[in-house]
Amino acid sequence: MTLDVAQAKKRMMTMLAVDAVCVAVAVAAAVGSFAYGIDWLQWLFAAALLAGFGAQVWFIAGFRRTSGGS
Repeated sequence: MTLDVAQAKKRMMTMLAVDAVCVAVAVAAAVGSFAYGIDWLQWLFAAALLAGFGAQVWFIAGFRRTSGGS
C-alpha cells in the first residue's frame, strides 16, 4: 500500500490535539501536586504522560500499516 497523505495528515492532527490536551492536563496536575500538595494528582500526571505517548505510538503505527509491515 502507498501512503495516503490526506489520511496521514488527519492522523497527525488528531495526535497533535490529543498531545496538546495531555500536556495541559499534565502541567495542571504537576502544579496541583507540587505547589499545592495534592498527592493524587501525581497519578493524573503519569496518566496524561502515558496517554500522550500512546497517541504518538498510535500515529507511528499508522505508517507501519500503510507500508505493508516491511
